[in-house]
Amino acid sequence: MGSGGVVTLAHGAGGLAMEELIRGLILPSFSLRRVLDGVGLDELDDGASMRIGSTELVISIDGHTVDPIFFPGGDIGRLAVSGTVNDVAVMGARPLAILDAIVVEEGFPLEDLRRILRSMDEAAREAGVAIISGDFKCMPRGHVDKVVIATCGLGVAFHGSPILDSGARPGDVVVLTGPIGEHGAALLAAREGLELEGDLRSDVAPIWDTVEAMLMAAGPDGIHAMKDPTRGGLASALNDIASKSGISIWIEEASLPIREPVRAVCEIFGIDPLEVTCEGCVVACVSPEVADEVVKAARRTEHGRMAGVIGEVRADRPGQVLMRTLVGGTRPVARPFGEPIPRVC
Repeated sequence: MGSGGVVTLAHGAGGLAMEELIRGLILPSFSLRRVLDGVGLDELDDGASMRIGSTELVISIDGHTVDPIFFPGGDIGRLAVSGTVNDVAVMGARPLAILDAIVVEEGFPLEDLRRILRSMDEAAREAGVAIISGDFKCMPRGHVDKVVIATCGLGVAFHGSPILDSGARPGDVVVLTGPIGEHGAALLAAREGLELEGDLRSDVAPIWDTVEAMLMAAGPDGIHAMKDPTRGGLASALNDIASKSGISIWIEEASLPIREPVRAVCEIFGIDPLEVTCEGCVVACVSPEVADEVVKAARRTEHGRMAGVIGEVRADRPGQVLMRTLVGGTRPVARPFGEPIPRVC
């Protein structure tokens, strides 16, 4: 990247602009990017790892600047814990612990802080993780917008080694564990004061229960790639897997679970629901031999009741994601340039 220019909202939105910033500026700025034979910064996965003896420790970190901080279905506290737990989980690791850093604006109501902390505790207990350390800062009024939370998650690889975005194989079945676009659509509707028919709430949740069931059903080599489709939605997650694995992913529009309130919000604002953030589901590329058992296992969990097959992995047209439409055509599903709904996580 050139020496000029400025950072824009798109650079933090999980799409092409963010990838260009990371690859062009951030990665080349650091010399040491891997430790103890683990997954490092160059993989650009959901986290990193380090091998200590026979155990592979998985680590992930995330910052949360969501607006509004309280929204239907959750708040920034629940989001901060759930998002990091899920990033550790989709690398095939059992989440164990969270560390957090909270920065609040001067004048922030203590009752709101208590509410956020309660939500963090509830989400951590749901996932069975301990909050073991942290930091707290206060900025002068107007120097930060209400509250920002960063969380670091630690876990242990469930089957001995992490699951990476680059592991999808031709012949794999693509499994999605729940409806898409719920989080982003709920935030946008709340932000704009929309009143819609149906219960539109964020799906934000720690989904280790679902991932653990899938890992147990699949065995040590049954799930080849797995992501939680957060910023940039399902479109960004699938494009990450396709580009890093050197394969193509073909999905069926008829198989995508999208609730009507989400469709309504997307139609009002001209947004593709495939690009809208999810915070309570997982997409995985699974060996066809175990796919049925993986789907059944996911459906038996609280957060995987709507799990199903949405597509397949193929060797041709590597790096592309394509969708067979309801009218019988095929269209590319491009990686978004940025997140269509800013400050969604």
